[in-house]
Amino acid sequence: MNQGWVYSDRITPAEAGLSVLDFYSNRYRHSSRAVWRDRILSGQIRQNGTPLAPDYCLEAGAKLDYHRPPWEEPEAPLGFEVLYEDGDLMAIAKPSGLPVLPGGGFLTHTLLHQLRLRYPENPPIPVHRLGRGTSGVMVLGRSPLARTVLSRQLRESTATAQDPQSARPICKTYRALIGASDLPAEFTLTTPIGKIDHPALGYVYAASPAGLPSYSEGLVIQRNADSTLVEITIRTGRPHQIRIHLAAAGFPLVGDPLYGVGGLPLPIKPSATGRVPVPGDMGYHLHAYRLTLPHPRTQKPLAILCPAPTILQSSIR
Repeated sequence: MNQGWVYSDRITPAEAGLSVLDFYSNRYRHSSRAVWRDRILSGQIRQNGTPLAPDYCLEAGAKLDYHRPPWEEPEAPLGFEVLYEDGDLMAIAKPSGLPVLPGGGFLTHTLLHQLRLRYPENPPIPVHRLGRGTSGVMVLGRSPLARTVLSRQLRESTATAQDPQSARPICKTYRALIGASDLPAEFTLTTPIGKIDHPALGYVYAASPAGLPSYSEGLVIQRNADSTLVEITIRTGRPHQIRIHLAAAGFPLVGDPLYGVGGLPLPIKPSATGRVPVPGDMGYHLHAYRLTLPHPRTQKPLAILCPAPTILQSSIR
């Protein structure tokens, strides 16, 4: 059991006038209205330390705290290998199954918490994320300089992605497994990615004409009778970009429980427990294989490679 957690929300002008029950059941649809009512009645939702009633009318600017009691978290691999380390930055091999940040039932079984345990005096800070089911290279900032420089370079890479001549200070390349495909040996994917409504989750990121520009460049590494091994270099860093782009092209990742052809969420098929697929679910094969960047202090080129799992290695020699 963990120690529980306090989740805070600030009421926006558009939400003013809603009841406490309406606010939580509308915004956080992962739980039913009945479950939220029980939480409110048990005193878990408070304003300035005072428990609120389900029908309490909210005002703009009010701060609400949801005091979630301790809970048993899902299992996750908590270890990670350090691939590179100096005083400014660290690169690790994140295992598939380990979330980077709290969410979806995970609090202490996260990379962020494990970093705080391993480096209590000055924990490295992730400067980008990998999905829970994605393995491979992650870069962490150890000094203020590195965190500032790396974050700026990532933003600049995304902002200038549509210009093929623009500088690419940070280059991230992944391996992924899709089904049998007729993709050309080299291909580019540019489907915009944005938030779309989801009946159970409120929203998810998916292919959307109104979304933000997104750019991925791909190579076919190996074709098999029932699968294709591809290498994808992303020029932007949209959420779930590779999963969405390949699905939008007609080739979802093998085993992806969320995204189907078209880059949209699959129709909901609740499990026996009533649970629906969420972005953090696993089953697909995606690995951050190589990351190159200039060192934030010396500007010398730095290339970090994390060997791919067997299923994402080419058998062609």
